[in-house]
Amino acid sequence: MCGIVGYAGRVGLVETGTAGRAASVVLEGLRRLEYRGYDSAGLAVMAGKEVHVRKRAGKLTNLTALVEADPLPDAVVGIGHTRWATHGAPTDANAHPHLADNDRLAVIHNGIIENYRSLRDRLVERGHVFRSETDTEVAAVLLADNYRRLGGDQAGTGVLETAVRRTCADLEGSFTLLAVHAEHPGLIVAARRDSPLVVGLGDGENFLGSDVSGFIDFTRRAVELGQDQVVSLTAEGVTITDFGGLSAEGREFTVDWEAAAATKDGHPSFMTKEIHEQPEAVRRTLQGRLDVDGSVTLGGLGISDEVLKGIQKIVIVACGTASYAGQIAKYAIERWCRIPVEVDLAHEFRYRNPLVDVRTLVVAVSQSGETMDTLMAVRYAREQGATVLAICNTVGATIPRESDGVLYTHAGPEVAVASTKAFLTQVTAGLLLALHLARLRGTGDPIEISTAAAELLEMPEKIQCMLATSKERIAALAAAMADSTAVLFIGRHVGHPVAMEGALKLKELAYIHAEGFAAGELKHGAIALIHEGLAVFVVVPSPAGSPILHAKMMSTIQEIKARGGRVIAIAEEGDDVTAGWSETMLTIPSSIPLLSPLLSTVQLQLFAASFAAAKGLDVDRPRNLAKSVTVE
Repeated sequence: MCGIVGYAGRVGLVETGTAGRAASVVLEGLRRLEYRGYDSAGLAVMAGKEVHVRKRAGKLTNLTALVEADPLPDAVVGIGHTRWATHGAPTDANAHPHLADNDRLAVIHNGIIENYRSLRDRLVERGHVFRSETDTEVAAVLLADNYRRLGGDQAGTGVLETAVRRTCADLEGSFTLLAVHAEHPGLIVAARRDSPLVVGLGDGENFLGSDVSGFIDFTRRAVELGQDQVVSLTAEGVTITDFGGLSAEGREFTVDWEAAAATKDGHPSFMTKEIHEQPEAVRRTLQGRLDVDGSVTLGGLGISDEVLKGIQKIVIVACGTASYAGQIAKYAIERWCRIPVEVDLAHEFRYRNPLVDVRTLVVAVSQSGETMDTLMAVRYAREQGATVLAICNTVGATIPRESDGVLYTHAGPEVAVASTKAFLTQVTAGLLLALHLARLRGTGDPIEISTAAAELLEMPEKIQCMLATSKERIAALAAAMADSTAVLFIGRHVGHPVAMEGALKLKELAYIHAEGFAAGELKHGAIALIHEGLAVFVVVPSPAGSPILHAKMMSTIQEIKARGGRVIAIAEEGDDVTAGWSETMLTIPSSIPLLSPLLSTVQLQLFAASFAAAKGLDVDRPRNLAKSVTVE
């Protein structure tokens, strides 16, 4: 949520094309970060000893149009921001950057300052005037106040860094702050607490970003920052300290995907592209980790076999789509490992006083690794003595750094707000964890474990084949249903979280009422929703792998049809019984039940994307949503 970009170059690099390009670098970085979700955008550049700001509510195109109409001067230092409104409506005045110190200081911010009201009151008493409704302007004015109290530029070259540290000590909540001051023309000072920030290392220029997408066009060398750290960035180098002023170090890493991975590559949307990237994403998550006999090698997991053997309970914490991946993992772990598993929404976990201790494994699932609700759950779990394993897609993110171990999913960059390949790789990682624990603890039927492993290795090819045969039929179905105002999704066993994920995708992208629930609940009240013509997606269990549940689902389908509902079934190839009872059947290859979500989910992803496109909606940037939710 929110995108941040910073750039520091130096004059005289004309031969490398870097002279005076701060505005263009920042705007390109913001474009790369649009996927995070936002409702206004702005940037500031320093030319000479002046700060120049442009900002606009709405899409980034509004800002670029403003810059074209009112060009910025050549500059070698700049900061930029895409805002997702929390305090104050999405207006020009509330957009970042915010100015203070007689417009010589510019600040951008990601996060929430929880004590902004008391700080604002204090600053007003000191005579400061505010021009916006945001908590960010409070941070900017407070920084200016501290800067002047420290003596301003008369206090020496390190005064801005000292003022930032003093300001951070007064702030409560989560934040990433970037500040530039006209009296320090080559410098950006940034600070982070519970909000993402990464450094990019260039040749004669350096970068800052909410994630590496913000500078991937310019460098693949990056440095992850720790909690409560301040970074001073110039063209010549990067200095990191903690909030107390002590020297600190960040871990350098290389970004392992190309800038082209964040382009549509001929697809109508990023989401469609990412759906079609899922076979390779699942393959990468499995690569080098799974053998056909079911043995799993999780190199770099960071948690010893002895600890995992002693685990007596597992709690999976996640939000939204990731929580549905966790529910699928629950079925696999309990069946193969015989360990009780709970799945908690991360934002509820610590508030219910859960029973966790040193014999508990908490599995935190997050695509970005920065989800604030999940991060707070991780910290609470570790305070209680639990062992924490992160399942994450982003190397160097906060959640894996603060966990005892990490299982990276290797989905690659996911730009569309609605998650697709991140979800499938989270499911894959959960299945790998279940197989690993089963082998380690000697539980589960060995033949079933080996069969599951062999089929899991075949999943990328099955997903690829299904994508090749489903696209046009699902697009036609979505176009025919474009006027629908409500759709239901039902499933049993692992089909239940698949149904909820299908409903969530439709809500996210099409803004219509969509509900997913367990099929057995239909007769306990939800059947009242069924009416003539209502579309009901039914995730049908395998007739061979789950014959009892399949028979029960056929009864449920008949109940829906008897009340005029329209059944759209997701069922295995060759399931003639389901074909006879449904108006439309979208087929998936046969598989063992615990692996079927890797197939059935894809059909629902395709439908949601096609349905939204048929309604003329922006598939990649649904309203009111952000890709990475970094506030509670």
